[in-house]
Amino acid sequence: MRIPNVFKSFVAVFSIVLLGSCANLTYYAQAVNGHMDVMRRAEPIRSIIDSPDIDSDLKQILSQAEAMRKFASQELQLPDNQSYTRYADLERPYAVWNVVAAPEFSVRLKRWCFVKAGCVSYRGFFSQARAERFASRLRAQGYDVHVGGVPAYSTLGWFNDPILNTFVRSELELARLIFHELAHQVVYVPGDTVFNESFATLVEQEGIRRWLAHQGKSGEYTAYRARRDTQTAFNTLVISHRERLKTLYEMDVSDAEKRAAKAHILNDLRAQFLLLKSSRPGFGGYENWFIKPLNNARLATVSVYTQLIPAFQALLILQDGDMARFFAAVRAIGKLPRSERADALQKAIHTSRQSNLAGLVTQQPQ
Repeated sequence: MRIPNVFKSFVAVFSIVLLGSCANLTYYAQAVNGHMDVMRRAEPIRSIIDSPDIDSDLKQILSQAEAMRKFASQELQLPDNQSYTRYADLERPYAVWNVVAAPEFSVRLKRWCFVKAGCVSYRGFFSQARAERFASRLRAQGYDVHVGGVPAYSTLGWFNDPILNTFVRSELELARLIFHELAHQVVYVPGDTVFNESFATLVEQEGIRRWLAHQGKSGEYTAYRARRDTQTAFNTLVISHRERLKTLYEMDVSDAEKRAAKAHILNDLRAQFLLLKSSRPGFGGYENWFIKPLNNARLATVSVYTQLIPAFQALLILQDGDMARFFAAVRAIGKLPRSERADALQKAIHTSRQSNLAGLVTQQPQ
């Protein structure tokens, strides 16, 4: 199962020196120490590939990473820097663990604000034990809480992020993360997760399509799209039940009645999943998601942060698929106030549709 995009951790580890308050000093210290440990472990990919003592499978995937990194800059116009040119084995399954929390009767996640990174709906920890301790404190305050492992994070170009053992499981997973995280270095609007994640996911999808074509594997893109469609169906299932919870919490009924109805909705979600799993190929891959208890926080982590993908797709089409022009257009939109950003993206969809209609008309026999 792919980790939902909402679990991305953007830790601006350098920002501790800018803080005027020591209230979160321990949290920022673990972020700095954790990131520095990652950087200390990183070695140049080329030296690892050239080493006779390295596992052949690792050499193969790192050779692919080297080619992907070159492709990202030359063909996708993503930043040409030292990010993802080194490799670090963290000796653990995840890079960080994110803690998310929501009130007992709300599906709105608690938010924390950080220097440079803006406000986000999670707290990232480089230690699972630290994450669990923080989660326990939130539970004691009455929050629904979820702790989730994250395979990668971005420092938004402030450091040369390495490739990690946590995301070298397959060619497409590796390509996905490299293209996605480099996209965050191109444009990142503080406090607007929907904009940032939709943009980076569109770059990821377009990057994978072009990478597979470059490798002579265009046929594999169909399978990739099928997995994306399965994920969309899973998201739709969870989001529909989350909306039911939201409606419930807005009702004028007692807390006891809300708790009983909440349990019923969560049980129904499990039942609906089992029905889909038996009838839809690929759905079984989401079984692990249901192992942990379901609650408001867990449902809220399922991504609705990619709903602007059609707008970014339309914007790319309007730039004739030219990635450099596309990035320039996104940067310009990203500088606008939030309401104007939304208007600009909707205008891109409208203009693209009008262009398509005009093209269809001109193709009609006279």
